[in-house]
Amino acid sequence: QVQLVESGGGLVQAGGSLRLACSDSDNRFPLSTMAWYRQAPGKQRELVASITRGGSSYSTDSVKGRFAISRDNAKNTMWLQMNSLEPEDTAVYYCNAKYLGSDYWGQGTQVTVSS
Repeated sequence: QVQLVESGGGLVQAGGSLRLACSDSDNRFPLSTMAWYRQAPGKQRELVASITRGGSSYSTDSVKGRFAISRDNAKNTMWLQMNSLEPEDTAVYYCNAKYLGSDYWGQGTQVTVSS
């Protein structure tokens, strides 16, 4: 069974960096597209970035040039490198993965950026 575990969140000052990681704890399944979503208080969950198994990536305009998504298929691990963080990036960040037509979600990790 796919079980996503996230790490790397924390509190940083504006302009700082964080690197989030998401791994399938079972490490047995060839996950399809993986993605990072985020949800700020009082706002709907939004897609931040996604990456296919082949490495094609997408990111939303608000993070272009600041965030970078990557993955290692052998390790079933995905990362989100976040640079030049802004207070507007404060949110709970969730890992998402698709496998055999189903969506799987991590528990979320808090990112807080102070002004």
